[in-house]
Amino acid sequence: MPLLIPRKTALCISAVSMAVLLASPVSSQQAASPIARYDMDVGTVTGLAALGGGASSGMGAGLSMMFGGGSNKQAHELVLRLGSSRAPAAGAPKADHFMPPVTKLGASVPLLSPKPGTRTDAVPEDLPKDFQRPKGRLLIYWGCGAKAAPGQPVVIDFAKLTAGQVPPDLFAGSMPVDRSVSTGNSRTYGEWPNAETRKLLSADSSLLGEHRVAGNYAPEIKFALAQDFMPAITGKSAPAPGGATQISWNTVANATGYYAWVMTAKANAKGEFQDMVWWSSSASRQFGGALWDWIAPAQVARLIQQQVVMPPSQTSCTVPAEVTAAGGEFALGNLYAYGPEANFAYPPRPANARTPWKPEWTARVRYRSNSTWLLGGPDMGAMMNGGGEAEPRKKKKKCKGGLGGLLGAVVTGEGC
Repeated sequence: MPLLIPRKTALCISAVSMAVLLASPVSSQQAASPIARYDMDVGTVTGLAALGGGASSGMGAGLSMMFGGGSNKQAHELVLRLGSSRAPAAGAPKADHFMPPVTKLGASVPLLSPKPGTRTDAVPEDLPKDFQRPKGRLLIYWGCGAKAAPGQPVVIDFAKLTAGQVPPDLFAGSMPVDRSVSTGNSRTYGEWPNAETRKLLSADSSLLGEHRVAGNYAPEIKFALAQDFMPAITGKSAPAPGGATQISWNTVANATGYYAWVMTAKANAKGEFQDMVWWSSSASRQFGGALWDWIAPAQVARLIQQQVVMPPSQTSCTVPAEVTAAGGEFALGNLYAYGPEANFAYPPRPANARTPWKPEWTARVRYRSNSTWLLGGPDMGAMMNGGGEAEPRKKKKKCKGGLGGLLGAVVTGEGC
């Protein structure tokens, strides 16, 4: 349930963020906006997200990610976005990312430009005709510990909300808006994956080597990657004294910090999923938004100081007993390991701060690793190695309407 920001506001913030980046606060160097910006988001996915091919960025990008590998192996995700201030030199916009052979995606992948009048970053303004308002309540908890801190849970009654309204008490604060390339901040824009290609990354695909992006609306972009996909992160859970749940994970090389969240639901006597529980590892009430995305190392460092993100030295966290008591038999656990970031530009930023900088293009490559698994269900590490079996599948139930029914189907694994 990402935080929705008015479109004009988001674009203004994005523009300001870009200006701040180019005119670094530690330098008085004058810097012009680049003609082209390129974003390359690189992920490693394990657990249920990899098995189902539906890991997400902000819970909304799962439909646009391409995965590879078998059910007992990790999967890879790759999202490419090119934005330019130029119009196409001739004809329709066209651009391609030429990959090293070890990526196993062929010589190149096309960066498709959306049709005029469409926006890939837009938030739907109208709800589906068959939308049903969620019933019941959402109970919000946060913080690692055997017991929930005073003031928890924050209770949101869906019946009191206007249809489509974001609960006003859902977030205690707001995460900084990232400067990601989008149709909204680009004159011409291209992306991959897209509707025209269905190439899949292999489980053994690699990104190491030379990369080139060329098209008719942006300068040619060239860079070499020395950082490959991050190692997999796998979550485990075990009962803790007093009814709490201990979650733990492996140390991930190059991780800059970790974040965890859990969702669960409890059914009433009629089998309807009404009361939902949402818990975050943050010491304050911080949920979703950028925390489900790729985050720059400098931002992660600030979030660690604010106790929103856990440091890379931490590999366990206790989910409070109140979450277990309020939730259902199974809970959906999620782990994020934020990773490094590589930045490239041409021409490079001058070493002399007095020399104005006019880059033709900039490129940013972000890394992360994430996993989704059932707390109280089969161990995802064992499942990845072929050593774990899920419990016998129960007879499918008819899905109830609204968010409660959907979450119930996900949490219990019973489907619809």
